[in-house]
Amino acid sequence: MIQRISRIKAALPELTELESLLEEGKQYMRIRVPAHIQHQGEHLPFYVLEMGSNSPNAPVLSLVGGVHGVERIGTQVILAFMKSLIRRLHWDPVVRDQLENIRLLIIPLVNPGGMLDNSRCNPSGIDLMRNAPVEAEGKTPWLVGGQRISSSLPWYRGAAGQPMQPESQALSDAVHHALKGQKFCISLDCHSGFGTRDRMWFPYAKSTAPWPDIGAAHVLTELFEHSFPHHDQYLFEPQAHSYTTNGDLWDYLYDDYKAQQPDGCFIPMTLEMGSWLWVKKNPRHLFRYHGLFNPILPHRHQRILRRHLVLFDFLMAATRTMPDWAPATANEKGLALEAALGRWYPGYDGKLTSIV
Repeated sequence: MIQRISRIKAALPELTELESLLEEGKQYMRIRVPAHIQHQGEHLPFYVLEMGSNSPNAPVLSLVGGVHGVERIGTQVILAFMKSLIRRLHWDPVVRDQLENIRLLIIPLVNPGGMLDNSRCNPSGIDLMRNAPVEAEGKTPWLVGGQRISSSLPWYRGAAGQPMQPESQALSDAVHHALKGQKFCISLDCHSGFGTRDRMWFPYAKSTAPWPDIGAAHVLTELFEHSFPHHDQYLFEPQAHSYTTNGDLWDYLYDDYKAQQPDGCFIPMTLEMGSWLWVKKNPRHLFRYHGLFNPILPHRHQRILRRHLVLFDFLMAATRTMPDWAPATANEKGLALEAALGRWYPGYDGKLTSIV
């Protein structure tokens, strides 16, 4: 038993750090373990954390990491934010006030088995970001868009007609429960591995047509760019501008939310950290699979952990004030949509993607 625990701690330091933070900040948290993920005889905890308000009217911010096990940096940046937040709560009344007015949902390690294996997929060989019951509208890139050929190939969706994987289902249940009845919601799912620039993606992954809440996403984008004009490493854009996929979890969760709350506003964002830049700066990354998705050199790793703290603080503030800036009237929504289409879909004269 001791040897097994030691092995897990050595191979999964993120879980050890998370549990240390749970102990340090337990007075501020509501902690649940709704599932355990089986991996070679072990039962790895699936942690769901809530902080802040319990009010049914409090806007919700969800932070998610570790969906792809090899992309450890996603979990690590969330843990870095958690550590800062917990320690500031001891002395900073501004942070305490902010948190008292929102509900913060944190799921820092969705795929502990995949992370233990240093694998993109979960222990069953399934890519959790291709696993939701969502079909793309049109053709997707071969393999990358999700495939059902074999778990021996990357981006495997799982067999048709099968339930979602335990990790996907636990994530979906936690987000659905937190967002139920909430009119204003934002989420950020932290990944790495695409391009040489950090991207902030919003739905849809399933369609190249504009997403129904693209106007609200544009307002949020302008809030950030206007407030932090020198913090320009992020490229805000629809995910489908890069590629489309089947089975995207956030497409699924957004459609589920809008089916239940058609008048609500939910902006799911994905932070896709541009790891190709790390490879470009240090070609040694090419010789390790892990290095294709995570910074290797200590100084660069520290830089990544701190560079996104501004973004997390912004999202806390934006979530709290969402009732003030989110387009509400027909005129506001129309103007926001026009601005969004002008930025991301110039010349577009078709229809928005429908909710299915």
